[in-house]
Amino acid sequence: MSSAPVFFHVDLDAFFASVEQMDNPGYKGKPVIVGAAPGHRGVVSACSYEARKFGVHSAMPISEAFRRCPQGIYLPVRMKRYAEVSGVVMGILGEFSPDVRPISIDEASLDMTGTSLLFGPPLGTAEKLKTQVRSRAGVPLSVGIAQNRFLAKMASDFKKPDGLYEVRPGGEEAFIDAVGLPKIWGLGKKTLERLSAIHLDTLAKLRQMGEDSLKSLMGQATGNFLYNAIRGRDIGMYSDTAKSHSISHETTFPEDTSDWEIISLSLLDLSHQVMYRLFAENGKSRTVSIKYRYSDFSTFSCQTTLNHLVASAEELYETGVKLLKAKWNPQVPLRLIGIGFDKVQPGEGSQQELFPTAYDRKGMVEKAVFNMQQKAGEATPVKASLLQRPRRGRR
Repeated sequence: MSSAPVFFHVDLDAFFASVEQMDNPGYKGKPVIVGAAPGHRGVVSACSYEARKFGVHSAMPISEAFRRCPQGIYLPVRMKRYAEVSGVVMGILGEFSPDVRPISIDEASLDMTGTSLLFGPPLGTAEKLKTQVRSRAGVPLSVGIAQNRFLAKMASDFKKPDGLYEVRPGGEEAFIDAVGLPKIWGLGKKTLERLSAIHLDTLAKLRQMGEDSLKSLMGQATGNFLYNAIRGRDIGMYSDTAKSHSISHETTFPEDTSDWEIISLSLLDLSHQVMYRLFAENGKSRTVSIKYRYSDFSTFSCQTTLNHLVASAEELYETGVKLLKAKWNPQVPLRLIGIGFDKVQPGEGSQQELFPTAYDRKGMVEKAVFNMQQKAGEATPVKASLLQRPRRGRR
């Protein structure tokens, strides 16, 4: 029995749009765009592969999406419904591995080391996992398999949609060559431009460089990342020990951005995901943390502890915004943003206040909606204003 490490990276394909197509079969095969309504300010949260053929992608201004795909089906974000389906998927993943690390609402990393005695070889196990998710959750997913989490992440993208790919031991550099330098996960447009400017625009040229030389040319963080990434080595991705007392979600932007509307909308969506996970785990916390990564891969985190328990997704969001604005240098684009709770304790929130704040009242509504949906076993129709922070120019 081999004890070599085996990791799966699971990525739900065009997740929000896939859920909409599952719930309304009439949308299947059509360009579905989830986000702001045309004619209003806002961005695309997700879109189906049919919409991507028109050049639409997540974080694109909705006005540009409509210009490219006026025939698309434009739908509002139903975060509660997506969280429900995600919960079903994460439960299935837990049946295959004791170490499931949710990365976001639609991604997770699984340590599958030593599970072949239970499930068989990795490829066959991944097929079983895909079948279970398709039949029980109703959505497609792609799975990447490798000896480290970084390669597994890239392998999950390699055959999308509904893909499955294994990077076998010894084939790491060949896989990186097949992916190509521009598509290595974590490499941004500006880094590629810098490499091109100093004539290091191929994998062969980069592999001739020593690690110290790359650090000298590109900086410590970027140089270290490049040296390991182009060889298919572990870059420390998701290496923090999984902790039951923290709940967080993060997202990597399709392109590095300093656009505050894109960043703030992403934080808002992430805040709802985190809050519903807190509800699902029957937890409570007063410590809010954020994580952000600049275009040069330098990564920072900070947190604050309030003098009361966080009551709602909007309070989580606004606390995160204050943290980010106090630390972030807006002259440097961001490539990743995340938000979460630390020091999560068991117990159902705080005792009801004699004079509840606006956040308390919104939290009561959010929890009531969550409980109704759990009892119904499906999404319960509610006004978007109960789940989303009102913004100027949007319905």
